[in-house]
Amino acid sequence: MTNRQNETGALVQSLRLWPGVAIAVVILLIRFVIPYFVPEFMMYGALAGLLGGLLVMLWWVFFSRAPRADRWGGTLFMIAALFGTHFLLHESVATSGMGMMYLIYALPILSMAFVVWAVACRGLPEGPRRVTMVATILLSCGVWIMLRTDGVTGEGSAELSWRWVPSSEEQFLAKTDNGPTASADSPTLVIEADWAGFRGSARNGIVTGLQIETDWSASPPQELWRREMGPSWSSFAVGGDFLYTQEQRGENEVVLCYKVSTGEPVWRHDDAARFWESMAGAGPRATPTLNKGRIYSLGATGIVNALDAGTGSLVWTRNAATDTGAELPIWAYSGSPLVVDDLVIVAASGSLVAYDAASGEPRWTGPKGTVSYSSPQLLTIDGVAQILLSRGSGVSSLAPADGKLLWEHAYPGEPIVQPALTADGDVLVSAGQGKGLRCLSVTHGSGEWQVTERWTASGFKPYFNDYSVHKNHAFGYDGSILACTNLEDGTRKWKGGRYGGQLILLADQDLLLILSERGDLVLVSAKTDQLTEVARVPAIKGKTWNHPVLVGDILLVRNGQEMAAFRLSLAEGSREVSTRASKR
Repeated sequence: MTNRQNETGALVQSLRLWPGVAIAVVILLIRFVIPYFVPEFMMYGALAGLLGGLLVMLWWVFFSRAPRADRWGGTLFMIAALFGTHFLLHESVATSGMGMMYLIYALPILSMAFVVWAVACRGLPEGPRRVTMVATILLSCGVWIMLRTDGVTGEGSAELSWRWVPSSEEQFLAKTDNGPTASADSPTLVIEADWAGFRGSARNGIVTGLQIETDWSASPPQELWRREMGPSWSSFAVGGDFLYTQEQRGENEVVLCYKVSTGEPVWRHDDAARFWESMAGAGPRATPTLNKGRIYSLGATGIVNALDAGTGSLVWTRNAATDTGAELPIWAYSGSPLVVDDLVIVAASGSLVAYDAASGEPRWTGPKGTVSYSSPQLLTIDGVAQILLSRGSGVSSLAPADGKLLWEHAYPGEPIVQPALTADGDVLVSAGQGKGLRCLSVTHGSGEWQVTERWTASGFKPYFNDYSVHKNHAFGYDGSILACTNLEDGTRKWKGGRYGGQLILLADQDLLLILSERGDLVLVSAKTDQLTEVARVPAIKGKTWNHPVLVGDILLVRNGQEMAAFRLSLAEGSREVSTRASKR
C-alpha cells in the first residue's frame, strides 16, 4: 500500500517501527535492567539512556515514515515538555546534580513511552492519534512534577517520594523535643575518650582486644534503645556514658550529647546554619572529636566549635572557611577535626588550618588545595609523624608543628576515604569514584622525600565506603561491593556482597562488622580465601552511610533518621575487658 493515510486520517501503511522498538528495548536493558544487577554499570547506563532518548527522536524524525506534522511536531513537543517541566519540579529534583539526574531518568522513560504510543496508536485516525501523542508526552514528563528526591543511594539511584509526603526531617521536627541546651552551671566532668571520633583514635576502623559471639541466631544483638534524630552523616565520639554527634534541626546545625546507656539527651549546642544539597541531603558531614574533656566539631559550612564535653558550654568558635579562604564544595565541609598534641587540625575542603586547642587561635594554615571530602590523617612514615590529606590534586603531607609541606603525590579526583599504611610502611590512597586504590612507597633520605607509585589496584576502588588494613590485605569496597585485595601487588582476592555502608574490623577475630547501606548489621569473615557471611540482622531503617562505633560490648549505629544502641554478646575471653560497658 502506497498511501500513508486513508480518508479518516489513520495510518494505513505500516510505520517503520522496528528501529524505535529496538532502541527502546536497548534503553530498558542498559539503563534499568543491567544496572539493577550490576550497580557499577549505573554510570554507563545513564549515559546510554540519554543517548538512546536522542536516537528515538532521530528515528521518529527521519526514519519512522510518519506524517511530517507528526514527526516534527512530536519531537519539538517532547523537547519543549522536557525543558518546560523543569520549572515546575520540586527543588530537590531541579537543583544541583539532580537537575541532570532529572534528564537521566526522564528522557529514557519519555522515549520508551513514546515508542509504546507509536506502536499502540498507529492505526488511530489523525485527531485521536495526535491527542494521545500529546497526552503520552505530558504524562511522561508531568509525573516528575509530583515527585521529590531524598537524595541518591551509594550506587547512584535516586530515592524518589511523592512531593506532598513529609520528609523524615519534617516528620522529626514536627514531634521532637529539642532537649536540654548547654549549661555553664552544670558540674564540669573530665571525660576521656573511649572512641575518640571518626573511625576511632587511629581513624582506621580497627578494634583490638575484643571478640564477640558470632552465632546471632543463639545470641543476637540486644537492642538497648532507639531514638529518632535529625539528618547528618556524622558518626559518634564516645567517652564513658556519653556519646557525641551532630544533627540538622531545621535552620540550626546542632552538636549533641546523649547517654550511651539510655539514649537520653544530655545537652545540645546550636548554630544558626543549614546546609542542604539534593544528592546527599541536609546536615553536617563530619564527626565530632573528643579529646581531654572537650568536643571539637566542624559544621557543614565551616563552623568550628570547641565545647566542654560535660556541659556543652562553648569554649571557643572559629570559621574554617573564613580562616582558609576555601570555597564551600558541593558536598560541604566533611573532614572530622584531628587533635595532635595541643593543635586542632581542620580540613576546609582541600586546605588545612591548625588551631590552638586551648584558645582557638590559628597557629598555621597549610598550602591551599583543591576539593576534598577526606579527613586529616596522622601517620608515621619512615619514622616521621605527619598529617596526610587526600585532595583533588592528589595526596599531600604536612608537618604537624607548622604545616610545612613535606611531600605530595598527584592523583586527581574527589577523594573521600582515608589514607592508610600497609604493614611495610607504604601509603595507600584513593582518589574517589572510579579511581583504584594506589600504593605509594614513601621514603626520607638526604633531606628529601621520595615518593614512588608501587601499584594501582583497578579491581579495588573505594569511593566513600572506608576500608581497613588487616594482615597485609585491604578489606573494603569496590564501589558498593565488598572486596579483599592483596597489598603486596594490588591483586583482588575476592569480591561479593552488595552491602554498601561502612564497616569495623575486629582484628583479633578476623571479622568484619558491617553496617550496610540498608541498615543491616552483617558479620563477614575477614579471611583472604573467599567471602563468607557469618550472620545478619536488621538494625535501623533508611539509607545508612554513617560509620558504626563499637566500645566494649556496646554497638552504636545511626543514619539521617534514627540511631540505636545494641549490646553484643562477648566471647568468653573478652568478657573481662568490657567491665565499663556492662555497667551502663
